[in-house]
Amino acid sequence: MSFFIVSGLSGSGKTIALQALEDVGFYCIDNLPAALLAHFAGLLADKRDHAVANAAIGLDVRNRAFLADLPKSLEELHDRGIHYRIIFLEAEDSILIKRFKETRRKHPMLDHQTPLLEAIRLEKQLLEPLSFAAALRIDTTRTTPHELRMQVRNFARGEETAGLTLLFESFGYKHGTPLDADYVFDVRCLPNPYWQPELRQYTGLDEPVVHFLRQYDEVEAMFDEIRGFLEKWLPRFEREDRTYLTIALGCTGGQHRSVYLVQRLAQYFSDKGVKTQVRHRELK
Repeated sequence: MSFFIVSGLSGSGKTIALQALEDVGFYCIDNLPAALLAHFAGLLADKRDHAVANAAIGLDVRNRAFLADLPKSLEELHDRGIHYRIIFLEAEDSILIKRFKETRRKHPMLDHQTPLLEAIRLEKQLLEPLSFAAALRIDTTRTTPHELRMQVRNFARGEETAGLTLLFESFGYKHGTPLDADYVFDVRCLPNPYWQPELRQYTGLDEPVVHFLRQYDEVEAMFDEIRGFLEKWLPRFEREDRTYLTIALGCTGGQHRSVYLVQRLAQYFSDKGVKTQVRHRELK
């Protein structure tokens, strides 16, 4: 049985994530008290007819009266031999504020003494243990609902097969660093096709840009260094039972250099038999 705990900041998309899991056959419950977590998972795991193959629980700060029970509940899951994964969703403060203002919903930590920004920061502190323990963290700052559903579904499908999945993501530093990356590599030091007028209209997916970047030794050196680093440390992550690792590469605008290297790295590891996924954050 796949057993997921979906958590994250209010307004980050937890409801969409749970719906995505429900769409692929998960039995989902939102806001189950943390003290009942192990008991509920045990009931599902013990069912002899296996009517419920996969389940997901939404757990967030609305559950704060029971959050103190969470470490004990997670330990009980481990003692019962129930394998669980945590999906944690987050977004930049400014985006969360905007979403709450647009929907006119009340933040669960908000009261007459606590402004919205302070409520968001307090929520981050309370949920920090879940964030650190997450198998998958998703930054929804610039993610559409459709993209979020696809990420969650891909993660759920990846659980069905053994091994580590690498998500290679390109981004532009001028739009902010991804919150959900396990590793971030800065490739802004490489030659920039943007300054070639004839290349500006293209991206790192297009042959003119590929040809331009392949001629530079420093681009090849950057590729080799990142590839070598990952090859060295991937076995360690697999031994730690990690199933998902996000590798983010950033250039200035997220159009050329980072896109090119993400494509090359994903292709290289895919050819080696590693499960890979690709996301180009700034290419819409």
